[in-house]
Amino acid sequence: MTDVASSPALDFIAKTVAEHPVVVFMKGVPDQPRCGFSSVVVQILDHLGVEFIGVDVLQDDELRQGIKTFTDWPTIPQLYVKGEFVGGSDIVREMFQSGELKTFLIEQGVLAA
Repeated sequence: MTDVASSPALDFIAKTVAEHPVVVFMKGVPDQPRCGFSSVVVQILDHLGVEFIGVDVLQDDELRQGIKTFTDWPTIPQLYVKGEFVGGSDIVREMFQSGELKTFLIEQGVLAA
């Protein structure tokens, strides 16, 4: 049995969230989301003017399973800011609607006030 901690997918995920301030692991890419939940997160980040990268988990089964293992979160998309897991589509939408997301992004230094 292989050690989960050293899987190439988990290493890739850890490296990606460490190197990019805002990352969305999603189905599809930001220009062409392949599910409604991913589309919601992209629309919110675009609306706020946040620079982010999208990682298409549909390209690789190991990556799609790995991201769920990485955060112990069962659904995709997943938003990371400064290496920290923020949440999935529902959490991001609720934070956006309450104004909490914008405040959080400004506090993290990834969005201008």
